[in-house]
Formats: sequence, C-alpha cells, structure tokens
Amino acid sequence: QVQLVESGGGLVQAGGSLRLSCAASGRTFSSYTVGWFRQAPRKEREFVEAITWSGGTTYYADSVKGRFTISRDNAKNTVYLQMNSLKPEDTAVYYCAAGFSLVGVTTPRAYDYWGQGTQVTVSS
Repeated sequence: QVQLVESGGGLVQAGGSLRLSCAASGRTFSSYTVGWFRQAPRKEREFVEAITWSGGTTYYADSVKGRFTISRDNAKNTVYLQMNSLKPEDTAVYYCAAGFSLVGVTTPRAYDYWGQGTQVTVSS
C-alpha cells in the first residue's frame, strides 16, 4: 500500500514557476513508476509527466515539453514536478500517481495509487 500527498500548488502569474512535491509512504515506493496528471474544470484528466522507478526514463506531454521537469529522490520518498514558464492553460488540479506498470504510463489506468491533488492557478 502506498499513500501519496501532493503539495506546492498555489496561485502564480503567467511566466512564473512552482515546484510540486509528491510525498509517499511505504517502503516500496522506490519500485514504482510515478506520474503527474492534471484535471481542469470540465475536462478529462490528462497526463503531464512520468518517471520510472530508477529515474532513468522520463515521459512528458508535448504541452509541457521544455517547461516542466520531473525528478525523484527515493531516499526521501518524494517525486517533484518543477514547473517553469507557467501559462494560464496550465491551471488545473495536479495529481501524482504511482504504479508498477511500465506500459501505458501516460494513461491513468497504469497507476494503482493516487493522491488527493493540489490546485495550481496561473493568472494572466
């Protein structure tokens, strides 16, 4: 069992930066692929970035390429999402998720555990 808690969200002006954290409980967290997803009002949950258990491979959505960076510190049971050059269209609730699968990591069904989410609002 893994429990995930996101933090770091908030209100920021366009062009600004935020760093989200996903803190996990559970001794096997370092074995999981971890992904970040986001969901804006009246829209489906969409993939943002993911990182394999070793940190050796990362995946990202085209919409955040060059602006967002995912990383993990397994010693701290934490995964980070550094978000730079934020745009109003990045406004959403951001969720982290963990799962063992290395297949389909850009889809929600690949993940077994989800956090409660943290709100990110980017003003224009």
